[in-house]
Amino acid sequence: MQFEVWAPEADRVTLHREGATRALERDPERVGWWRGEADAGDGTRYGFAVDDGPPLPDPRSRRQPDGPDGLSAVVEHERYAWRTAGWPGRPLPGAVLYELHVGTYTPEGTLDAAADRLGHLAGLGVTHVELMPLCPFPGRHGWGYEGVSLWAVHEPYGGPEALKRFVDRAHELGLGVVLDVVHNHLGPSGNYLPAFGPYFTDTHQTPWGSAVNLDAPGSDEVRAFLLGSALAWLRDYRIDGLRLDAVHALQDTRACHFLEELSAAVDSLAAETGRSLFLVAESDLNDPRVVTPRAEGGLGLHAQWNDDFHHAVHTALTGEAQGYYADFARAPLSAVAKTLTGGYFHDGSYSSFRDRHHGRPLDRTRVAAHRLLGYSQTHDQIGNRAQGDRLSVSLSPGLLACAAALTLTGPFTPMLFMGEEWAAGTPWQFFTDHTDPDLAEAVRRGRRREFAAHGWAEEDVPDPQDPATRDRSCLDWSEPEREPHARVLAWYRRLVALRHEQPDLTDPDLSDTKVAFDEDARWLALRRGDVRVAVNLGKEPAAIPLGTRPAEILAAWEPVAAPGADGLLRLPRESCVVLAQA
Repeated sequence: MQFEVWAPEADRVTLHREGATRALERDPERVGWWRGEADAGDGTRYGFAVDDGPPLPDPRSRRQPDGPDGLSAVVEHERYAWRTAGWPGRPLPGAVLYELHVGTYTPEGTLDAAADRLGHLAGLGVTHVELMPLCPFPGRHGWGYEGVSLWAVHEPYGGPEALKRFVDRAHELGLGVVLDVVHNHLGPSGNYLPAFGPYFTDTHQTPWGSAVNLDAPGSDEVRAFLLGSALAWLRDYRIDGLRLDAVHALQDTRACHFLEELSAAVDSLAAETGRSLFLVAESDLNDPRVVTPRAEGGLGLHAQWNDDFHHAVHTALTGEAQGYYADFARAPLSAVAKTLTGGYFHDGSYSSFRDRHHGRPLDRTRVAAHRLLGYSQTHDQIGNRAQGDRLSVSLSPGLLACAAALTLTGPFTPMLFMGEEWAAGTPWQFFTDHTDPDLAEAVRRGRRREFAAHGWAEEDVPDPQDPATRDRSCLDWSEPEREPHARVLAWYRRLVALRHEQPDLTDPDLSDTKVAFDEDARWLALRRGDVRVAVNLGKEPAAIPLGTRPAEILAAWEPVAAPGADGLLRLPRESCVVLAQA
């Protein structure tokens, strides 16, 4: 087979293959590329040495059997016999996503063990599983955002074959699969890209150091490297969509932004394969151009996470007002109403957290509602709390039901975080397994110092390197069978079913969403076509004016009657209801 690698500044490149070496030759047709033929098959170990240095993993390695620091291995993707070869994909409109971390979804922490639990998600009614990053990282356990080898699958999770089995099983159950990919930085351990070429540049800086080189000299090949990785997940593993981590950190001054190039490539692959493929951005820019089609001057991504909705709902539920919650906490129900009807809360308004104005208005008559993802919990918003505490730790089941109602009946594409659907009692904490003792200590000290600055005692911040931190974060699969978890799970199932049953709940017209609220009484009512949703976050019953049109109760957390002749819905404390009005 042919081996090739981009190393534009090298004088010599040598292929190391299972004890044998072979000098590669310059490719006369591609500047900076080296190539050579050698016998190899699936599983053959190999690496590249640049200018007589040590053999290093292939930047485009498809497998790292011994972790990020070991040699690469050949993967022959065509050897896998797909059971769902005719899978057409599942489009984003009408979707319900479920964010899942393979390493803590089950105690085993593998893709095969997670696949065995996919029946639960099919029964819940979600449409897509969103996997947190799978690229190799040091040790066995971690969040995955410090991965390297952007074409490979973390070996302790099961490697490439296990991911294919997972996707096959998901597709058999009618579930799409979305993968979280990280293009904005690589982990500090096992990152050998700089030895091969200018993959990073000091032209820009990010929170993780030098930026990935998207616009400096040599950036054509770096962009091709990232594009190739993204398309490989969609093509070789039949992933249905990608979640792009922190795209605001992708510094690119070129006329055609990398994200625009990526969206065009994904749309082209979708047309070629006849499958529905999509990209979802994590962006804190509040810039509608991220999800505006390329033909209209946008970047052409298909959707983005909407943290503004989360922040508004979180402050309304918890009363927290620290950090970036401050702006939302001044009038939390007003903030919820603004995001439900306008998409962004910060749409050019002043942000006290940033000490500047932020965002720009979203044209709700042109941007389809499904292009924003709404959620009340995510890995970020739980795991980046000092103790990784979920909403279930501090809120009553009734308030958790209200959070579910706002998320699952609101205008945005809903997303759940694993275990949320049964009010999991387990935390989800920050954990690492760095094999470099100096890096491990630096991460430990940095984490404690960060939260000490916010008033936490250092001894109360879990040690990310302690295996018990990861173990505490694993879901307890006995909980759904017990109360109050079973009741919360039944509520989630009912709301997801209603979203599929009621066309008004997936109406893409954001301008048709209407909201009324009472900040003091702490109730909010949402109208989506003929469907009405009311939540009472207060500690007293609420009388909510819904009008005198006949109404049918579709789902209620507590027993409640439809509005009477006076048009008032009398809703118990910390409760919610979904109705259909004739």
